[in-house]
Amino acid sequence: MKDLTQGSMTPLIIGMAAPMAAGMIFQTLYLLVDLYFVAALGDDAVAGVGAGGTLMFMIMALTQVLGVSAVALIAQAVGRKDQQEANLVFNQSLVVAAVFAVITLIGGLLLADVYLAGIASDEGARREGVTFLYWFLPGMALQFPMIAMASSLRATGLVKPGMVVQIITVVLNTILAPIMIAGWGPGPALGVMGAGLASSISVLAGVVMLTFYFIKLEKYVSFDSSLWRPRFAIWKRMLDIGLPAGGEMLLLFVYFSAVYWLIQDFGAAAQAGFSIGGRIMQSIFMPTMAIAFALGPIAGQNYGAGRHDRVRETCYKGIMLNGVVMVVVTVLMQWKSDLLVGFFTSEEEVIAVGSVFLQLISLNFIAQGVVFACSGIFQGLGNTRPAMLSSGARILVFLPLAVFLKYQPGFTINQVWYVSILSVTVQAVVSFILVRREFRLRLAPLVA
Repeated sequence: MKDLTQGSMTPLIIGMAAPMAAGMIFQTLYLLVDLYFVAALGDDAVAGVGAGGTLMFMIMALTQVLGVSAVALIAQAVGRKDQQEANLVFNQSLVVAAVFAVITLIGGLLLADVYLAGIASDEGARREGVTFLYWFLPGMALQFPMIAMASSLRATGLVKPGMVVQIITVVLNTILAPIMIAGWGPGPALGVMGAGLASSISVLAGVVMLTFYFIKLEKYVSFDSSLWRPRFAIWKRMLDIGLPAGGEMLLLFVYFSAVYWLIQDFGAAAQAGFSIGGRIMQSIFMPTMAIAFALGPIAGQNYGAGRHDRVRETCYKGIMLNGVVMVVVTVLMQWKSDLLVGFFTSEEEVIAVGSVFLQLISLNFIAQGVVFACSGIFQGLGNTRPAMLSSGARILVFLPLAVFLKYQPGFTINQVWYVSILSVTVQAVVSFILVRREFRLRLAPLVA
């Protein structure tokens, strides 16, 4: 366990974020390697995997319910020096993880085909997307126990074990991707099926490694079968914190699904361009997401310890650090977005869609950094409803306006990106207003 209630704030945030960023950089490399080999299979494969990948936001919504609540409750217990409570929440999070894993497997098998039929650009893209999802579902289900363990470690101030495991799984996935997708070496060329299978195998390896770590090394929170009987009072507390955070991610699922639907009439090349641009965007968000993930446990421990001044400082330093990172990546996207997209495809139409998407959407990267930072603070305070409200504001701006434009003469794909810029800007303003409101309600007034 690491005490996050002491020490200078900026080095503390960077010290927490750096290992997570390192793991995320490896995750970025995998995303790009995976995209490279999937792109070689053609537009239908890229569009299908991209459309199927939007379902990951649904899974992330459920993992947010689990991970955010575990971080908030365990970090606050650590701040109060209540190890027994921290251990109880950890073990209950494992039970909840098992429930969510079963729901994911059954729901995915039943609904994947129906879902993709509604957003894929054509039959080929739908078929490829369904194949990918069926083989990726075990990996999606295994995300839950992995998130439960990694989040619990993060709440106690330990990020390196999770980072090491993440790096190993990403390296494994990167090795398996060309073997299973393209048939390098002894492996058969399985196409998009190989992409899903490689991911599932890698997540399984991560779960095994984290389980071994908890059995052999972790002492502050640990497996205790006597605590696995469902404690519905704990579940209620977890859901009170986690459901709004899951709702926030679910709204992102709605957003990305809506984008695929909005641009489906422009064809598979347009959806492929958006898929590539979206993957690149997710990759370059990794450093700011690492900072946001660091803010949750830091704010949580300090809130639990009554160090309200440090909670405020955590927020404002986090926003500042995210702003610096986002300025750099915005400049990069304005300068070389076509080169980045062109690395994955030689088709001019796909490059045009993806590069213009990145150039335009990068105009809201700084605003997105504010959203990430505020979200981390909401998690630490144990109230994630404001984060969901700000995401709801984004959807309320984006969906009606984008759908209206879709049915107007002269509708262009770039209009979708402009509306997205507006909606994220609104979300950032709402997030900052709500985080200031939480400070007024939950924290002791500043003393002059």
